[in-house]
Amino acid sequence: MIIIKLGGSVITDKSQYRKFNQERVSKLCKEIKDSGLEVLVVHGAGSFGHVLARQYGLQNGFSSNDQIIAAAQVQYDTRDLSQMIIKEMLSAGIPAVSVAPGSCFVMNNDKLIATDTEAIERLNKLGIMPVTFGDVVTDRTKGFGICSGDQLMEVLAELFDIKKVIFVSDIDGLYTADPKTNKGARLLGSVDPEMLQKIKSESGVDDVTGGVLSKVEAMLRMSTKNRDCVLVNGTVDGRLGALLRGETVTCTIARGGTK
Repeated sequence: MIIIKLGGSVITDKSQYRKFNQERVSKLCKEIKDSGLEVLVVHGAGSFGHVLARQYGLQNGFSSNDQIIAAAQVQYDTRDLSQMIIKEMLSAGIPAVSVAPGSCFVMNNDKLIATDTEAIERLNKLGIMPVTFGDVVTDRTKGFGICSGDQLMEVLAELFDIKKVIFVSDIDGLYTADPKTNKGARLLGSVDPEMLQKIKSESGVDDVTGGVLSKVEAMLRMSTKNRDCVLVNGTVDGRLGALLRGETVTCTIARGGTK
């Protein structure tokens, strides 16, 4: 089984509140369907979650009653986004249902804890794809917190027999520096813990492409001797499909784990 994360930067326009990229999602769903592979999907919240979460500091936990309506609104928005994605999956012939992370997971001081995954496992055994997503969930210590799609990927990779992990983003992969500001930035075809540490020490965290550094760290935690984790650009038509078919594509592969 393969697990795919559809990043918020691909499925939404992060600069505009609740801006869904329906055309792109439709293409990605068709590429997944055409692969014929057994797949699990997680998606980010994009502008359906990040805008209000940032505005009200939801990632820091409960501190004011003003946050309550915002937390509720984010949960409404992310579920709305998830249903939009499910609609595209059904149109592509993928039997999928949305599963809110708060129904299966809680957090404890930002650490994601699986409390009841039976429904997800049973759906999968039936041949129905459970699709979960980044969202606001309750936190035993902080009241609530932000459960990211990347965190869900890590938990699901342990729950299921996952052979490959794919992160679909709006960039080609990990660069040695931010290619938008540094013309000398090089795309890395593969990365291991030692190489990542070298990039961090030479370039500085702020110089590496956006939030991709923490994503690659998560990828390395999920990689094993028998499981590669791939970062691929989902804004390029056909690239995800080619990767699923086993073709060589432009991407970054995380190998070897963090140990």
